[in-house]
Amino acid sequence: MSYKAIIAALKPDVTDAVVDAAKECGISGATIVPGRGTGVREAKTFLGLVLEMQTDIVIFLTEDALVDPVMAAIHTAGRLDEHGTGVVFVLPVEQVAGIKEAIVRREPG
Repeated sequence: MSYKAIIAALKPDVTDAVVDAAKECGISGATIVPGRGTGVREAKTFLGLVLEMQTDIVIFLTEDALVDPVMAAIHTAGRLDEHGTGVVFVLPVEQVAGIKEAIVRREPG
């Protein structure tokens, strides 16, 4: 079986909606890591210090077949058409261990 990692860097106000949307597609869970980041247009200063924007890094591990529907769900739920709400990308996964029970098997139809 082949797997992919879907990685999304999102504003915290859309994280829950994105995870819920991915679960509706068949994802069984996600890892959420708080982070910081700046964008060229988003960097703000206060008394000469650059304020970094809060970001959630959400990692989904999924089978190849779910990548397209999950990406579409993340795009919609994360409001990725709006500037500065986040970015999502997919990486290949070469080896996996420890997820046998975590993968949800969905029946077609």
